[in-house]
Amino acid sequence: MSDIAQRFPENPLLLPKDLRASTPDLQIISLLNPGVFTFENKTWLVVRVAESMAQKEGVIFFPIVNSLGKIEIIEIPLNDPDLVYDDARVVKYKGLDYLTTLSHFRLLCSDDGKKFYEPENSLLTAVGTLEQYGIEDCRVSKLDDTYYLTYTAVSESGVGVGLRTTKDWKNFDFKGMIFPPHNKDCAIFEELIGGKFYALHRPSSPIIGGNYIWLAESPDGIHWGNHQCIIKSRQGFWDSARVGAGAAPIKTEKGWLEIYHGANAEHQYALGAFLMDLENPAKVIARTKEPIMKPQENYELSGFFGHVVFTNGHVTDGDKLTIYYGAADEFVCGAYFSINEILSSLYYEVEKPI
Repeated sequence: MSDIAQRFPENPLLLPKDLRASTPDLQIISLLNPGVFTFENKTWLVVRVAESMAQKEGVIFFPIVNSLGKIEIIEIPLNDPDLVYDDARVVKYKGLDYLTTLSHFRLLCSDDGKKFYEPENSLLTAVGTLEQYGIEDCRVSKLDDTYYLTYTAVSESGVGVGLRTTKDWKNFDFKGMIFPPHNKDCAIFEELIGGKFYALHRPSSPIIGGNYIWLAESPDGIHWGNHQCIIKSRQGFWDSARVGAGAAPIKTEKGWLEIYHGANAEHQYALGAFLMDLENPAKVIARTKEPIMKPQENYELSGFFGHVVFTNGHVTDGDKLTIYYGAADEFVCGAYFSINEILSSLYYEVEKPI
């Protein structure tokens, strides 16, 4: 079974031209990978908005946030011998890595889950030197009356996981970096297990190991330990190069169901699923062999970075799972799934870790 997604006929739901840039000096390059939550009977997206300067011939511009919290524009001639620019997403200059875009979050809401609009005071921006290259890919988990926002914080010091909490989406408590570099794709379970917080995260190693999904536990949602690797990439499969968690795991009678992304050596991203034991989520019960969703529509195949479907946000309603996802690193889209259909696609003869 492969690609069981029922895509919204309205896709793409959001395009870069649908929003205004945060400042007159910048332009929106792409919209990516929204976190999702419900609040006051509406569906909300925490959309990653990637901005940059309009480029001109012979020069590359890219923005960063300086130590004063202001946006600073870096300008480098393309013929500079210290410049390496062979990836649309990353610039290497004088031994340092920079992003070609600067990302922040934009809150958007909808009455029907398809038509989204931007209320006042909708911007969530980078804070501090550990976020000077921007904030990316927010995941939202709700425990009791508190929303936990985990996201990728990027700076010259590396890529780590930041945390902010809120109860009203107006006042935010900044908790700082909870997983240091190199780490991302952090999703907190929406229920305590044995009195502890649990989270999925993705540390990376460029030499030994790889881009695998790990599990961590915490007494308070801030201090994390007892890390265990539970899902690895699989040679010869669609997720051979890297794997990473999507949104918070979904509690089912059979276990904690997690929708995750995987990529192959050609950087083509698809979605799969795995199932964890309800009482011991370090125990992986089952996993899909084939992706449940893979790039196939034009808006998924072509964009800022094509052949990508990537999710870190969803809404559940009984058996109905509504996933909001980034397509081709440029557009925001939606798709429906049946949770039972995903569960029936799982392969139960797995070893730990797989």
